[in-house]
Amino acid sequence: MLSPEKVRTQITVEGVNHIFGKNQALTDANLEVSAGQFISLVGPSGCGKTTLLNLMAGLLHGQQGSISLAGQAPSAGRRDVAYMLARDSLFPWRTALQNAMVGLEFRGTPLREREERARTFLKRVGLQGFENHFPKALSHGMRQRVALARTFAMPSPVLLMDEPFGALDAQTKMQLEEVLLNLWTEEKRTVIFVTHDLAEAVVLSDRVVVMSSRPGRIVTDIPIPLERPRSVRALQKDPHYHELYAQVWQQLEAGLDLQAMEEIH
Repeated sequence: MLSPEKVRTQITVEGVNHIFGKNQALTDANLEVSAGQFISLVGPSGCGKTTLLNLMAGLLHGQQGSISLAGQAPSAGRRDVAYMLARDSLFPWRTALQNAMVGLEFRGTPLREREERARTFLKRVGLQGFENHFPKALSHGMRQRVALARTFAMPSPVLLMDEPFGALDAQTKMQLEEVLLNLWTEEKRTVIFVTHDLAEAVVLSDRVVVMSSRPGRIVTDIPIPLERPRSVRALQKDPHYHELYAQVWQQLEAGLDLQAMEEIH
């Protein structure tokens, strides 16, 4: 089985364009991601963030340009890639433990090993004692914790995460961000994280990649030199954090203005 700390993963996106029907979702997207980096993609709704994620996952086939994950083209079902959706997507007839085992089960991991990993990650996300609860008995935030445990239980060195905390209330979101930070600090997976929350992007990331309105293009790639390990709560009082947030917001606005000027002309 793959060991994340031993697998060197690099993601390369070069000149990617993608069209749905008559609508161009992405134009000339270029991105380099080193092994173990946490990258957030931010931008207006419909700018192609999820499209880019789906191209990386091999769920869509690129039309122009190229994408490489660890030197290979994307393909659906790769064992070195795990995908966490915005919805928890738990099976209602399965317990939290059984749901956390799903990804490993699909990959043919032996029962004892997948149960051990699922229990370990349920504990690490704060759900020890809830292993036998069904989704209907769990809060929205707890269900997302199960989904997070399910994602990290798979030893994939690349994690693609599409707004996993977008539907949570502010307090629960902050708690889950803290959990994710702790997991990532210990595991050092390569993460591509889509979010509309600029504060979340700055708190979590090594770099924040800002995209323009549709057709989405990468406007800028902002390094986030905040010291790690990080505390979500502590950063709220850090002036440097607020400066970086303002910088990301400024670049996001610049991308919107650029698109508006192109439409006028």
